[in-house]
Amino acid sequence: MLQSSEHIGAIAAALARAQADLVNPEKTLIATIRSAFPREDDRTFRYASLASGLDIVRKALSQQEIATVQTTRLEAASAQIHLTTLLAHSSGEWISSELPVCAAKDTEAPHRMGAALTYARRYALFALVGIAGEDDLDAPDAIAAPPAAKPQTVLGAKAKPLKGVLNRPAVLGREQSAELCARLLSELEAAHSTEALLVWAKASLPLKNTLIEDDARRVEAAYQRRLETAPPAASRAANEPSVSPAPAPQPRPEATAGEAGQDHARHDAGDAGLAFPKESPRKRSKAHLLFIRGQPCLVCKQSPTDAHHLKFAQPRTLGRKVSDEFTVPLCRTHHQDLHRHGNEKAWWADMQIAPLPLAKELWQASPMQETRTAPLDNGARPASVGRAAAAS
Repeated sequence: MLQSSEHIGAIAAALARAQADLVNPEKTLIATIRSAFPREDDRTFRYASLASGLDIVRKALSQQEIATVQTTRLEAASAQIHLTTLLAHSSGEWISSELPVCAAKDTEAPHRMGAALTYARRYALFALVGIAGEDDLDAPDAIAAPPAAKPQTVLGAKAKPLKGVLNRPAVLGREQSAELCARLLSELEAAHSTEALLVWAKASLPLKNTLIEDDARRVEAAYQRRLETAPPAASRAANEPSVSPAPAPQPRPEATAGEAGQDHARHDAGDAGLAFPKESPRKRSKAHLLFIRGQPCLVCKQSPTDAHHLKFAQPRTLGRKVSDEFTVPLCRTHHQDLHRHGNEKAWWADMQIAPLPLAKELWQASPMQETRTAPLDNGARPASVGRAAAAS
C-alpha cells in the first residue's frame, strides 16, 4: 500500500534525477525453486543481494538529499509483521509503501523471520526506487546462463539435505517408463487378495513415481480397480483355537466424528486379518470446495481463502487426497504456514482450533447437500466456525 505526504513535487523531481544515476545491481546469487511434483522440473533464477542494492540506492539517493528508512510493526488484526519502506526528502515530503512479511508467530524462529524480512526489504526498496534485482521468471527463455559463482550453501557428500527439500526420484524416459509400467501391471494382476495388494503398493510406490505421467495414471487406475474387486485375505491359520470376538471399541466421548470412524475401521480390519481397512470411495465436490473458498479464514477471519484438506482425517492411500468433506478455509498466509510447519496436528493445536468438527459442520451446511433447503446468505458460515475464528 502506497502512502505519501500531501505534496510530493519536490521529492518526485529529486527521485527522477536520482533514477538517472540508478542502475540494476549485479545478480551474483542463484536460487532454486523446488517443485512439489515428481514430474515437474525445478526452476532456477539469479538475484542480487540486499547489500549490493543498498550500496547503489544510497549513493544515488543521498546526492539528491533523499534518505531511505525501513521499519517493521505488528498488525494485531491479522497477526502479521508488516514492513514499511520510506523515502524522505530534505523538503519534508515523503513517499512510503507497506508490505506484509510473515506471521507474528514466526518471531519464535528468528532465522525464519530474518529470511522473510531480508527478502521483503529487498523487494520493497527495489520496487519503490524503480530497479530490478532478480530474473523475470515469467520469461524463462530470457534468463541467461548463470555466472560461475559458488552457491551460498553447498552440501557435502555426507551432508543431510535441507529440511523441506524433496528427495524426488528422476523420471524415466518414455521407453524405460513403458517397460516398467508393463512389469508393474503384470505384478498387480498376480496379486489375488487385499493383503497382497497392500504389500505390492508398499514395494512399488517408489517405482511408480519414476514413471511418466500417462504410465503412472495407468498404474494408479489399475490398482484402484484391483483394490475394489479383490477378495479379503484369508484367516491366519485354520487350526487356531476359536476365541470369542472382542467387542467393538466404543469411540471416546471427546473423539471427533472422523476419529470415531477410523476406530471402527481399524477394528473391522483386525477382524478380517488386513493391515488396513478397505474404505469406501472418497467424496469429491467442486461445489463444496467453492463454498469453502467463500468462507473467512478459521485463524484470522480474512478473505479470500483456500480450501485446505485435513490430511490426518483419513488413512493415506496411493496418490489420493482425503475426501472433500474434510476441508476447511485458510487464507494463503496461514495455508502456507501450515505446510511449512510440517506437523499438521501440532499446528492446529498451536492455533487452539479443532478442525475436524468444523469441517463436518461445513460439509453439512454446504449448498451441494440435497437436504439443504436454503443457501447461506452473503457467504455466512456456521456459528461454531465463526466462534472458532473469533477465539483464535
